[in-house]
Amino acid sequence: MIHKFHFKQVSLWEESLCLRFNRVSHYRTLRSGFRVISRLGDGVFWYGLMVFLLYWYGKSAWIPVLHMALAGLTCTLIYKWVKIKTSRPRPYEVIQEIVLGTNPLDPFSFPSGHTLHAVAFTIVLLGYYPAMDWLVVPFAAMVALSRVVLGLHYPSDVLAGALIGTIVAAASFWAF
Repeated sequence: MIHKFHFKQVSLWEESLCLRFNRVSHYRTLRSGFRVISRLGDGVFWYGLMVFLLYWYGKSAWIPVLHMALAGLTCTLIYKWVKIKTSRPRPYEVIQEIVLGTNPLDPFSFPSGHTLHAVAFTIVLLGYYPAMDWLVVPFAAMVALSRVVLGLHYPSDVLAGALIGTIVAAASFWAF
């Protein structure tokens, strides 16, 4: 009985957070900015960064870029499997007051694939190029935030994505 009570309390708290974050998307300029960040987080930013690394650092960037690509592939396989297994609906489908800020790439919410990839790519990249932290850490944080602001994810989806991304990146250094 207590367990159900705590779950309900956490669920209500999370819905409240979703609504608060989603209010940002009521402002057209902010919504547009988060849409751009989210779109870049689809992979455009990361792939562009990989191309830049190859251009700027030449042959010495092949290993880091390959490492990032393999970590990204692993993330994709994991998050797609988890999404299908959990089939959690997105906040805008459950909470009537949520305004959808952009179209989702797939039907399920848990975990946030954007956040998962952003965290994994960031950790792998910083393992090779720590001086790029000024660029990738804020970007990864904004990608994660954009997912809740745009009504696509619950905060727990984003936290789970960050955790899985961290685990994948850490394991990739061990395996790579």
